[in-house]
Amino acid sequence: MHIVIMGCGRVGSALAQTLEQQGHTVAVIDRDPTAFRRLGSGFGGRRVTGVGFDQDTLREAGIEEAGAFAAVSSGDNSNIIAARVAREMFDVENVAARIYDPRRAEVYQRLGIPTVATVRWTADQMLRRLLPSGAEALWRDPSGAVQLAEVYTSEAWVGHRVSVLQEETGVRVGFITRLGEAILPTAQTVLQEGDLVHVIMRCDDIEKVEAAFAEGPEEGQR
Repeated sequence: MHIVIMGCGRVGSALAQTLEQQGHTVAVIDRDPTAFRRLGSGFGGRRVTGVGFDQDTLREAGIEEAGAFAAVSSGDNSNIIAARVAREMFDVENVAARIYDPRRAEVYQRLGIPTVATVRWTADQMLRRLLPSGAEALWRDPSGAVQLAEVYTSEAWVGHRVSVLQEETGVRVGFITRLGEAILPTAQTVLQEGDLVHVIMRCDDIEKVEAAFAEGPEEGQR
């Protein structure tokens, strides 16, 4: 997959290096050409100097063949504008924007742009937004039998209680990330659009759980 990153700060450079190591092609955009020094001499991707929401700059970075776009510059407004251009003008499937002001997160989510708050694990969270397929293990017990993982959740689950999700899939919901903040759900908590669901499950059940999360609840369940 080709991935375009706007912003070559600490997070952007870390993302670029990690994605390239995973076998993806990467282009990094930044207004300041000296910022590309963070990528190191071993980085083989494109370095594009320019504004990340400018269409010509995005085309130079290969946005037309990109499968994902990350906006991780130092400005919230620039990030959301660039993310919307990538999504709406170039139909990039996986788009994510970093935010500094969590009060804006709800606005961004309504626009269909997943957001990541500026916490110390931002780069890891951004990777999961750009490459959402499959459960992403966050922790495993020493025996390897049980893991905590973020699992892709179909929009069909929106409006359903956490208790229904647990009953149908056999998992325990550890926590939910909602609008950039982690919450501990109760059985009566209702899933909302944009929620990131982190579950505790047996490692042997990953495929079954992923399928259930992707398909949605059984008819008539609430």
